[in-house]
Amino acid sequence: MATQPPKTDIDETRMHVSRPKKVAVGVPAVLHALQIANEQMGVKRSVQTLLRVNQKDGFDCPGCAWPEEDKRHMAEFCENGAKAVAEEATLRRVGPEFFAAHSLDDLRAHDDWWLGQQGRLTHPMVLDESGTHYRPISWDDALRLVADELKALDHPDEAVFYTSGRTSNEAAFLYQLLVRGIGTNNLPDCSNMCHESSGSALTETIGIGKGTVSIEDVHEADLLIVAGQNPGTNHPRMLSALEKAKQRGARVIAVNPLPEAGLMRFENPQTVRGVAFGGTKIADRFVQIRAGGDQALFQAIGKHLLEAEEAEGGVLDHAFIAEHTSGFDAYRQAMTDASWSELVKATGLPEKALRRVGEEVRTSKATIVCWAMGLTQHKHSVPTLRDVVNVLLLQGNIGRAGAGVCPVRGHSNVQGDRTVGIYEKPAEEFLEALDREFSFRAPREHGFDTVEAIRAMRDGRVRFFMGMGGNFVSATPDTAVVEAGMARVDLTVHVSTKLNRSHVVTGRRALILPTLGRTDRDRRGGTEQRVTVEDSMGAVHASRGRLAPPSEELLSEVAIVARLCGLVFGEGFSPAAAPVSHGGDAERGLPEHGAIEGTPAAPAASHSAAADSVAVAATEPRTAAAERHRSVADLVDAPNVPRADWAALEGDYALIRSHIEHTIPGFEDFETRIQKGRTFFLPNGPRDSRRFATVDGKARFTANPLEYPVIPRGRLLLQTLRSHDQYNTTIYGKDDRYRGIHDGRRVVLVNTKDIQALGFAEDEIVDLVSEWTRPDGTIEERRAEEFRIVAYNTPKGNAAAYYPETNVLVPLDSVADISGTPTSKAVIVRLERRG
Repeated sequence: MATQPPKTDIDETRMHVSRPKKVAVGVPAVLHALQIANEQMGVKRSVQTLLRVNQKDGFDCPGCAWPEEDKRHMAEFCENGAKAVAEEATLRRVGPEFFAAHSLDDLRAHDDWWLGQQGRLTHPMVLDESGTHYRPISWDDALRLVADELKALDHPDEAVFYTSGRTSNEAAFLYQLLVRGIGTNNLPDCSNMCHESSGSALTETIGIGKGTVSIEDVHEADLLIVAGQNPGTNHPRMLSALEKAKQRGARVIAVNPLPEAGLMRFENPQTVRGVAFGGTKIADRFVQIRAGGDQALFQAIGKHLLEAEEAEGGVLDHAFIAEHTSGFDAYRQAMTDASWSELVKATGLPEKALRRVGEEVRTSKATIVCWAMGLTQHKHSVPTLRDVVNVLLLQGNIGRAGAGVCPVRGHSNVQGDRTVGIYEKPAEEFLEALDREFSFRAPREHGFDTVEAIRAMRDGRVRFFMGMGGNFVSATPDTAVVEAGMARVDLTVHVSTKLNRSHVVTGRRALILPTLGRTDRDRRGGTEQRVTVEDSMGAVHASRGRLAPPSEELLSEVAIVARLCGLVFGEGFSPAAAPVSHGGDAERGLPEHGAIEGTPAAPAASHSAAADSVAVAATEPRTAAAERHRSVADLVDAPNVPRADWAALEGDYALIRSHIEHTIPGFEDFETRIQKGRTFFLPNGPRDSRRFATVDGKARFTANPLEYPVIPRGRLLLQTLRSHDQYNTTIYGKDDRYRGIHDGRRVVLVNTKDIQALGFAEDEIVDLVSEWTRPDGTIEERRAEEFRIVAYNTPKGNAAAYYPETNVLVPLDSVADISGTPTSKAVIVRLERRG
């Protein structure tokens, strides 16, 4: 088994470097998007498809979760959205003849870019034990194999069910019901690796694991702090919202170790100004912080505000603090005790620069803080985000127009999946609602998150793995451990649209179940079905594909899961056999506004709080050993399985939405509210009424000890990141034109002074060796081979390189406190010469 992904399918000796761009999007982005679309789809199909992206009667972009305004442009997509659509709507096909021509060993020799470029999967395929090639299998036989494997488990916790953020609400709801019907909460998802830290911090401090702003708030903000985020590559449509805010007088502060073109200047291709007059300058101030120094920055802002209040008054919102918050005195004392010299050391910024940022916040009438992985993938990410909340609470910037927290989510429905139950530590209220709706008792014991699932696979405690979308092997940390763990699993199952590395790093047996994508027409029960998604700001809307599916052999995700439920739980169950009440929230014993506001959160150290609306984790511990040794067959043979008409649910997704409506508060009149392209917002206590579902019912100031990375002499702190021709683990090409990298990905971006001080030269080929100190003091090393040094404008002591190539360097056990998120933005490495 390989210890890291294949180096490349393009000769990286062709790689060359140009000067980084200082402007994003514009005509070049349009031309590049159209070029890729035409290569994958052809001209006519490209036009027909792209004009339906994010339209009210069209389909939701399979890329990021940035929301749309109510009024849509004719071309409501960005460059990376066009690439994502082109990848899914491609005319290329991967059928049985492809697998007959390519052995598993052959496929393992290729990287994710090559695998993804082959096209859409068309038939269910199985890899037999000791097989060299995948072979075709019928749907009936494939799903029966899955059902039989599940029933043969000695205990439900021997199964792990992963979910990608592209899964629809309807499919995700059924999926979690399948998993809980089997008897486990082993539901790791991609949130565990990205915004879990956000959910942990926000649930504790404001009582909800989501952001509190709408797209209109972004437009109305007086100040926007964009920290640890690169919207020009990861969420390009966000630039349009920032541009509108700028036109209304807002100021923008960019906080990042790397200067990013999208936050310098934005050339909006849909406006005359963007095309002909140089576009809009986005960031008024670029704060080039050291990686991991963000907590110190927000403590510095808080300290400055408190000192200004002491000196002249009029800075803090005393009425808000008195009525809606707790813990202020302890926080004020902690900031009084904080040392400016330590804050300077942690951020790498002089006190004068820190105070300038603080002054921008002091004079702002309404402040929003936006962030992404740059803040969430550190050991101290949760304290960092608590300190973000502290700063906003000081001036009452939660629950009023143009102000609030804005964690910018990645995949298009990653937040919706959590809302409908994809979470390994579900709230008790949610489980009770499931029990009543489906006449069974869902398991209460916490399941595995992503890191815990990998540990269990590594240790031989997992016999079955199923991935609903995504690319688990390439998305996760510590590649060698993940691949070895996968090899120990009896059966790995992947529901996918395209080929990826997870299909070639398999268990003893493997299944590929091809599925419909967002762009595909989904005809079930004689009618065209639609699904729903939730965007990054808590708005829900419908999505309906229009393209003929790539193959008549494809099933939707909903159909796959519904058929599995029928096979595992038995045919013929109907809610009519065990009537349940569908009364109001009070009758069902649920909170007024649903699981998103749940019961008071447990103390922060007790669990990893939800990143989304199933936000407050149940605190019931794992049951006694005797209870945990029940097999899946025992559970299925017993009456404790969910009851539903699975065939009916497969044929009419509106029936699934009815179950969601009965189970999750906030979805009342679900079907009516998504008619004719309408969007509705789920309840959000802090935003809607300054109501906080915390332990004391108030927004909580917290006093957090300052933490930041300490870099040993002769070492660098590496952050993993995306290129511009990439969305998560999907690689569209080998260029990162905004950063000036062309025809290659195996590069490490290093400050010129560090290159010289470490005794290397620009363009030299080196190995990256990560060094992680375990709690017992021993040092573990991991190696990624053959990376080219590129001199780049990054803080001294910091470096950057692309994932998934560098995931091999991230130790499995190096995770954020409380949330368990891998520390992919804080990897200590040394550079080592080849040979």
